[in-house]
Amino acid sequence: MHNYRGAMGLFGQNESLLVVLAIIVLVVLGCMLRDAIVGSALAQIAFGMIAGGAVGNLIDRVSHGYVIDYLSVRSFYIFNFADACISIGTGLLVIDAFRRKQLRA
Repeated sequence: MHNYRGAMGLFGQNESLLVVLAIIVLVVLGCMLRDAIVGSALAQIAFGMIAGGAVGNLIDRVSHGYVIDYLSVRSFYIFNFADACISIGTGLLVIDAFRRKQLRA
């Protein structure tokens, strides 16, 4: 399926905005990853997954003008591997944040 929109249909079909947002996210992630290198391995893996997913979707969007979604969870959601990496990486960051908070307490 060709997805001309952002995640969950956000941002309409504004391809330029989606490309710029992806680049901004990658720059911010690069800065955060630099700080995470001294942090936990879980945070490093999470940042890598998010950045990899963002790059994958960015490549699709720049080369085709849309992202190719091919995994379907019944009629709920259609996504691709890059989307899954972004979602799982975000979940891992949340888990890492809770782990760090518990270690400090």
